Amino acid sequence: MTRYGQQFGPDFTFLGVPMCDLDDPLTYADAQVVILGAPFDGGTSARSGARFGPMAIRMRDYLPHDGERPSLALRTDGLKDLGVVDAGDVEMYSGDIEVALPALEAAVEKVTRSGAIPLILGGDHSVTFPDAKGVANVLGHGRISMIHFDAHADTGDIEFGSLWGHGQPMRRLIESGALRGDRFLQVGLRGYWPPPETLDWMAGQKMRSYEMTEIVHRGLGECLTEAFGIAMDDCDGVFLSVDIDVCDPGHAPGTGTPEPGGLSARELLDAVRRICLELPVVGMDVVEVAPPYDHAEITAALANRVVLEALSALARKKQDERDGTRWDPSQPLLDGRPRPDPDLPHHSSHLGHH
Repeated sequence: MTRYGQQFGPDFTFLGVPMCDLDDPLTYADAQVVILGAPFDGGTSARSGARFGPMAIRMRDYLPHDGERPSLALRTDGLKDLGVVDAGDVEMYSGDIEVALPALEAAVEKVTRSGAIPLILGGDHSVTFPDAKGVANVLGHGRISMIHFDAHADTGDIEFGSLWGHGQPMRRLIESGALRGDRFLQVGLRGYWPPPETLDWMAGQKMRSYEMTEIVHRGLGECLTEAFGIAMDDCDGVFLSVDIDVCDPGHAPGTGTPEPGGLSARELLDAVRRICLELPVVGMDVVEVAPPYDHAEITAALANRVVLEALSALARKKQDERDGTRWDPSQPLLDGRPRPDPDLPHHSSHLGHH
C-alpha cells in the first residue's frame, strides 16, 4: 500500500507520534497501537465533511505535538508507553465506496496481523464495516464483540438505493458473519430512526441496544456493566466504535446527523476509559467528526480526547498487569508524590511587602 500521509492538507501525525509505513513492517514492529486515517464520507446521507475528520482529530490540541501525553488521572503516558505510531491515511476516494472500503479493510487486517491494535480515525460510519471486519478476518469471525456508541443504530438495509452507507455498516457486519448479532452492544440510541421493521430485524439478531431513556433511568454505569458481561460471553475481544454523535450536539455539533439529547462529553470519556481498562480491546474507531459543521473545534477536541482516553487506559491496564497493581479512581491527584520535609526550614516570598 502506498503511504499517502494525510490525504488532505499538510502531513503530520497524531500529536507528533512517529510515522510508520504499512509496507515496511519494521517501522511498526514494536508498536502496540497503529493509528490509521480513513478520510471517507462517501457513505454520508446528509451533511458531508467527515473526510476531513482524521486531519482535525490529529491536530486538535493546545499542547506541543511532541508525541507525549501523560494522563493526570491514570498516571501513564499512552502515546509513549504503548509505542503508538501513525501510518497516515488510507487512500479512500469518496466517490467509489466499493473500492475505498476494501482498501481500508486490507490496511486494518495488516495492522492486526502484526499484533498491534488498529485505531482508525474516520471518516463516516461506513468505515466501521472494513474496520471491524479487518480485525475479525485475523482473530476469527464471530470471535469479537462490538460495543457501539451512537445516536443511531446504523442497521439499515437499503438506503437511498444502496447497500452501503453510514446507516448500514452494523447490518452488513452481522450479515457477513464477521460479528455476531447477539454480541453486538449499542449505547446511546435515540431520536426517530430506524423504523419499526429495522428494529424487528435487530431483535431477530438478538442485538442489545441501550436507548437514552433506559440509560437515564438505570444509569450509564449499570448499563455498561451489563453490556460488558454480554460482550465477553464466548468472545475473545472487543471492537469499540465511537460515533461522535452519541454526544449531545451541545458537546459535539460538528457531525453529519446531530441528534439532541445525548451523552455528555464527560460521560463518553469515562465510558471509553472504563472499556479500555476492563475489556480486551482489539480494535477501535472514532467516526463522524465533520469539521465544516464544528464550532470552535469542540467536536474535534472531544474526538482527540476520546482517542487519548482510550490510549491512556490501555497503557494503564498494561502497567497494572505488569506490576500487579490496580488503578484507584478515588486517589487524589498528588497522592504519593514527594512533599517537603516538615522539619526543614520553609522559605516563602512575600511579594509586595517591604
